[in-house]
Amino acid sequence: MLPDDVQPNDTRTRLAHPTWWKTPLVASLLGLPFLVLEYHWFRSQDGLDALGGVFYWSTGLLALSWALPHRRSLRTPRILTAGAGLGCVLLPILFALALGAAMTSN
Repeated sequence: MLPDDVQPNDTRTRLAHPTWWKTPLVASLLGLPFLVLEYHWFRSQDGLDALGGVFYWSTGLLALSWALPHRRSLRTPRILTAGAGLGCVLLPILFALALGAAMTSN
């Protein structure tokens, strides 16, 4: 006998991806501390100037990776969205590190 919430022709159980949350969680756990650091870094410089768009894109892409439907067919877009969001989060930090390395090498 089936539970009351599952019908014999219910496709939700077959299409649902049971581990949909792992990729956005890993990207968020790695990117969120850097996102907060960048926000405070940008605010200390009187606003979001040249890299402000990267800040908004990274926030939007990480939020979109959580908001995508939980179907198995959207696993690849979810991974790409979370990876792009994480890449956008790390872009200003990596740019600052590369600039610091270039300035010290003379």
